[in-house]
This record gives sequence, structure tokens and C-alpha cells, in this order.
Amino acid sequence: MTAASILIIEDEPAIQELVAYTCTTQGYTVRRADSVGAGRDAIDRELPDMVLLDWMLPDKSGIELLKDLRAHERTKVVPVIMLTAKGNEADKVVGLDNGADDYVVKPFSPRELIARMRAVFRRRSPEHSGEPLEYGPLTVDPSRHEILVGGTAIKMGLAEFKLLKFLISHPDRVFSRTQLLDSVWGDHVFIEERTVDVHVLRMRKALVPVDAQHLIQTVRGLGYRLSTRPEQ
Repeated sequence: MTAASILIIEDEPAIQELVAYTCTTQGYTVRRADSVGAGRDAIDRELPDMVLLDWMLPDKSGIELLKDLRAHERTKVVPVIMLTAKGNEADKVVGLDNGADDYVVKPFSPRELIARMRAVFRRRSPEHSGEPLEYGPLTVDPSRHEILVGGTAIKMGLAEFKLLKFLISHPDRVFSRTQLLDSVWGDHVFIEERTVDVHVLRMRKALVPVDAQHLIQTVRGLGYRLSTRPEQ
């Protein structure tokens, strides 16, 4: 399973180290920044799967970065959890109203942080939750790197597994090749769009023995989807 990437934007070294260690022990890949500017640069280089964002940073407020992320197409759906000593209700409302997915008040326990991260992933990015994903006869278990169709195990390559995991996280939704490349491989990786077609063909071939290749559908002129509906 490809680990979800976490960007920690926190200027207190001890807290940054604790959060980074906690995330790493849970299998996440971690990048760090200690200011809004450094965090913005890190996001521009590579889009993270989640941002853990301190409110009070040395150059600007974390809320300003949050507003900026929510205002741009590329970053508006990236999950963001605020990490802050501001614990009164009014501050929480400000954070949530500006687009934070959750709000964790310092000091917090590592177990609480991980539980909240998993809850946000379940809501916003199920493919990163680590929990089994089910749709129709298909089950994808990221933690075991296992694919089952009606109880029968299916083998796929890593790229096809990642692609199927993403599609089953968003059933019936159509994605263009560009969207799939950005979501599955990352928008910092430069791959030809037609590469997606190759992996879709391999997925379908792997599903032929269990007669499930029809679940991977081509929507002409738009892209691909995972669906039990009749093909368009």
C-alpha cells in the first residue's frame, strides 16, 4: 500500500517532532515546514494527502494559508486539521468556518491525533483510511494489499491496485485521465495521460477470470469510472 503523505506545518520543534514521529509510526510519509511560506512552497512542489496546520506561525496565520488553500482548485479539497493552543469555541468556529476538516487543541495525545486523522480520511479520502473498501462484489483491502471479487482473491500490479483503490473510493463517479494521474500518481509526477489507458486494460484483464471486468467502465469523451450501472 502506498502511504498517505502528511505535511506538518508547525514552528515549535518539540511539537513538530512529536507529530512527525506519531505519523511515521502509523505508516504515513511525512514532510515538515515551520512557516506559512515554507508550507506553501512544500505544497507547490508536491500536493500532500493531508495538512496538519498550526494556527500561530511566525510569518502569517495558519488561517490565512487555510483560506488560500480553499480558494484554489488544486488545493481546495486537501484535508486540513488545525493544531492549535486556541481552544475556545469562537476560535474553533473560525477554523471550521474557513474550511478546516477538524480542530485539535494542544496539548493533545498522539492517539487522539491519529484517531482524528483517520476519521477525516474516512470522510474525505477513503482510499487513505486503511480500511477495506467495498462496492458491489468487489472488496479492496489496502492494509493487506488484497483484492477480492465475491470472495475470490485477484492479483494486480501495484499501479493497478492504486488505481482500483482510488476508483472504489469514489464509485460511480467519472474521472478524466488527468484527474486520475493527479489523484493516484500525484500532480508532481509527469506521466503521459495514455499511461492510464494501459493500467485500465491491465485491471480489466485481471478481473476477466471472475467476470468482473465490466465494473471498470469507459465513459466516452470523459474518462473512466467504477460502476455496476450500464455503460454509457
